[in-house]
Amino acid sequence: MSTPDPLPAAGRRDTGADSALREDVRRLGATVGEMLAEQLGDGFLARVETLRTAAIARRERGEPAGMLAAQLGGLPLSLAESLTRAFSTYFQAVNIGERVHRIRRRRDYQRGSDRPQPDGLVDGLQQIKDAGVGAAPLLDALARLDVEPVFTAHPTEAVRRALLEKEQDIVRCLIRGFDPERTPIEERHDWERLRMALTAGWQTSETAPVKPSVQDEFEHVGFYIGGPLYQVVPVLYELLEDAVQQVYGLQVELPRLLRFASWVGGDMDGNPNVGAETIAATLRGQREMILERYIAEVAALASLLSQTERRVSVSEPLALRIVDYRARLPRAAATIRPRHADMPYRVFFTLVRARLRATLRDDGEAYLNADEFIADIRLAVDSLRANKGVHAGWFAVRRLLWRVRTFGFHLARLDVRQDARVHAQALAALLGDPHWAQREADEQAALLRPYAGRSAVFGATTEPVAQRTRAVFAQLAESQEIYGREATGLYIISMAQRPADVLAVLALARHGGLVDPRGAVPLDVAPLFETVDDLQNGPATLRSLFADPVYRAHLAARGHRQIVMLGYSDSGKDGGTVASRWGLQRAQVELLEVAHGAGVALSFFHGRGGSASRGGGRISTALIASPRGSVGGVLRVTEQGEVIHRKYGIRALALRELERAVSATLRATLVPRAPDAREAGWKETVALVAQASRGAYREFVDAPGFVDYFRTATPIDVIERMTLGSRPSRRGTMQGVESLRAIPWVFAWTQCRAIITGWYGLGTGLEQAAARFGEARLLEMARDWPFFSTMLDDVDMVLAKCDLDVAEQYSRLAGALHAPFFARVRGEFERTVHWVLRIKQAERLLAGDARLAQSIRLRNPYVDPINLLQVDLLARWRERGAEDEELLRALVATVNGVAQGLQNTG
Repeated sequence: MSTPDPLPAAGRRDTGADSALREDVRRLGATVGEMLAEQLGDGFLARVETLRTAAIARRERGEPAGMLAAQLGGLPLSLAESLTRAFSTYFQAVNIGERVHRIRRRRDYQRGSDRPQPDGLVDGLQQIKDAGVGAAPLLDALARLDVEPVFTAHPTEAVRRALLEKEQDIVRCLIRGFDPERTPIEERHDWERLRMALTAGWQTSETAPVKPSVQDEFEHVGFYIGGPLYQVVPVLYELLEDAVQQVYGLQVELPRLLRFASWVGGDMDGNPNVGAETIAATLRGQREMILERYIAEVAALASLLSQTERRVSVSEPLALRIVDYRARLPRAAATIRPRHADMPYRVFFTLVRARLRATLRDDGEAYLNADEFIADIRLAVDSLRANKGVHAGWFAVRRLLWRVRTFGFHLARLDVRQDARVHAQALAALLGDPHWAQREADEQAALLRPYAGRSAVFGATTEPVAQRTRAVFAQLAESQEIYGREATGLYIISMAQRPADVLAVLALARHGGLVDPRGAVPLDVAPLFETVDDLQNGPATLRSLFADPVYRAHLAARGHRQIVMLGYSDSGKDGGTVASRWGLQRAQVELLEVAHGAGVALSFFHGRGGSASRGGGRISTALIASPRGSVGGVLRVTEQGEVIHRKYGIRALALRELERAVSATLRATLVPRAPDAREAGWKETVALVAQASRGAYREFVDAPGFVDYFRTATPIDVIERMTLGSRPSRRGTMQGVESLRAIPWVFAWTQCRAIITGWYGLGTGLEQAAARFGEARLLEMARDWPFFSTMLDDVDMVLAKCDLDVAEQYSRLAGALHAPFFARVRGEFERTVHWVLRIKQAERLLAGDARLAQSIRLRNPYVDPINLLQVDLLARWRERGAEDEELLRALVATVNGVAQGLQNTG
């Protein structure tokens, strides 16, 4: 397959790294073409080339999409599916090439640049020092730093594990190409291996024939946490130590500042497949996974550390521990070969491995907890350092120490989430009060206090919802007993709207036996404010909660710390992207004021999605744009299915993401933006933009017939049938926007290239703000206010990925609804583009990001045919009552193809 130049020809210096990317993409494209010709024949490859050429010509001539659509209509299903997969395979190859190029650029910085890589650890620390921050405040911030990516079970890009492994094979082959000493034979063998992985991937279905189970989702997330992230965690600490030494001249012993959490197996919100059983199974599976990693690494250390007693000494505590373990583990001791008896470290780690295996089996000599294991590793670390072993194994053993401090015996903390309305149903059953949900908030709180405290207990009930809820808390109590409290994370309440929603969790937890020896509930309860109205009312809710004596007693037992989760997805679906962003920004400021007044330490858990519509984007930019004081050394953020692969699928990129997160969290904590007297005017202006944009957005989605329009002008009905995740895509029968989950909502609008979720209403808002406050203020905000400039940049990117000509082809599927609704879409799109360009003082979209603009331009000739095939297949599928499984399979291929091409889904 031919491939266009992957980089801008003008305005950029052609570096060696850029040339290497061009060569990788050229060869990858050629290899894809050879594979397609081999699998489907030269005639098929020629057809692909004809369509690609036509798509390029269509865009260059400004021709309507309908002309290209005419070439794609009515194709046999097998041919349509094969064409879609062919273009998708090209995207896969180019996406991999670009990810590998990021590694190449990082190596270039490390090898030859006289300045640190932007957003890296050295860059961040240098900015902190240049701002006048001394060593003492830095060390204090490091001691409080807590970065916790949270992996969720919301895949809109559910890549099969078999394909993930093949992709890693391709990456390894390309990275080996960095070696200038590679021989021609080695190079040929690498490309043969790459071709094999590519061809085997072509012969593998992209999706499983059934929806994934919770266990499947656990294995998917485990692939990343137990794979690339397990490998790079120690490297992050080493790089941070080096950066502190380089910038501040300090040698520091870093605390644990990174950990991971997961929602897989604990996210019950709207998912009947998750409950007490999956919580137990997930925690057990995570424990087994991490113990198996440790067993393998300890075995490798036993092999590595071959020091003998005649050559070096070992510390007395280590020697005594060996004697102790020989006595306690006689069977393991008997397996040590006599010729290894004089190798103390090998003997020690052989016995440690035996204890780990006992822990895996829950035998008598098992470690009671990870701290006991850490103590053993520290003995080896200290002994090596004291006996000239720094360069003879200390480095490798310390890496294991960092891993155990990060992952413990639980791998990742398991969060649990449930809808407040489910809790209300359980309470109605336990209290025998069918009208519980209709009671006033104050009345609910008063009735719950005795149960949330210690003065009342619920009676028995046979109602299933109450029994399931009690089983969940009982399982959490048992899990904390078995795995320790570090194994369980937050209890998150979706749709939390009143203090009683939080008190309900304490009452239900006590009912389930989740109580510690002091009589407190050992659980951090996090209300999730996720709609625009919930964000507006959140400060009042928190104020009432902090004034409640029962909850204040709970907070005292938790160290006077409160976590609030902020929902980016549902607030965007509820009010549009601008109202969502401003609501989130304002809510953080007001919630912090409430907490400060109550003497409570408040931190935020950011429920960001993969796309800009759902709060996605570069974390460094987001943190710098956040309200001052809102970070406070804590970064807890969701990593959702569609971006986990892109961020963490390759070790070098996973390390880069962690570096960015740590660096940005430190910068936002230690060097917040200085107060600006103009901010009052800026906030007044953006409040009007948000209000007007929300009005325009709600007028659109609340218009009569909108639900029918949405369901016919997007492929939402296909997305609902896809085997992506274990959770249903909507809450009951769809009556309006509120009943659809945010991910498929964004996914559907992205597929049809309208992507209204990322921009609709902004043009109206900017127009009204300019009329009231003047353009000069908007220009000033775009130049000097990171919150506003970041929002404009994100919308700029979304607009560049839109194609209204393609979207119109989808819209025509809505019949009579097309004309009135699409006229609104086009009108608001043109208005938004006009005002974004005007305020950014740019002549075209993405004028400030030539690389991304070129990447989108080059992908369009491959995405356009897939979109137009999807339109044709949608019409045919719906004509047959949406029951034809062959058509559905072809449609699923188009959905995967568009997602690969745009690299943003839900």
